[in-house]
Amino acid sequence: MVDAVIFDLDGVLVDSEPVWEEVRRRYVADNGGQWQPDTQRRLMGMSTGEWARYLSGELGVRRTAEQVAAEVVEQMVDRYATRVPLVPGADGVVRELAARWPLGLASSSPPRLISAALDAAGLAETFAVTLSTENVPRGKPAPDVYLAVADQLGADPASSVAVEDSSNGIRSAAAAGMRVIAVPHQQYPLDDDARGRAALVIAAIGELTPEAVLG
Repeated sequence: MVDAVIFDLDGVLVDSEPVWEEVRRRYVADNGGQWQPDTQRRLMGMSTGEWARYLSGELGVRRTAEQVAAEVVEQMVDRYATRVPLVPGADGVVRELAARWPLGLASSSPPRLISAALDAAGLAETFAVTLSTENVPRGKPAPDVYLAVADQLGADPASSVAVEDSSNGIRSAAAAGMRVIAVPHQQYPLDDDARGRAALVIAAIGELTPEAVLG
C-alpha cells in the first residue's frame, strides 16, 4: 500500500546539479573563496541558508551569508530563465504516477526556483504539495522536509515512497521512514552507506514505473 510518492527536484526531475556546481564554483572564485574537492558532495541537500553559510564561512567567500544566498539564487534564476534542464522523460513519469497517487516535492532549492522549474516544465499542477528546506528547521540529510511533506499530504511516511538522486537526499528520506528509490546522477555517485539505504536503485527516471513504486 502506497499513500504518496514524494520527489526530490534537483537531479531527479531537473538536471540542475551541474548548473548549481558551475554557478557556485564561479561565484566562490570571483569572491575570494577556495572550492574544495568535497565541496559539491557536501553542498548537495543543504538548504539555502546552510550552503550560503558554508560558502561564506568555510570557503572564505568575502560576502555575508545573506549576500551569498541572494546573489547565487539570482544567478540561478537567470539561468532558468534561459533554459530549465528537465531530465528527459521526467515529465511523462510524473504525470503517470500522479494518475495513481498524490505527489509531493521535497526540495533543497528555494521556493522561487522550485516554482520556476515546475512552471517551465508544465508540472506545477501535478504536485499536491511542494516544500523547500528553507521552510523547515534543517536541510537534508535531516528528515524534516520529507516528514513535513508527508504531513501536508496526510500520508504515513512508512507508506510513502521517496525518489532521490543524492546521498544526503537518500539519508533524509530514509530517516523519515520512507521507502527510497534512488536515481543517482552519473556525475555524482552515491556513498556506499546511502546506496545501502535505498530499497531500489534505477539507472534512469524512465525506469520509475508504477510497478517499481509498488515494489
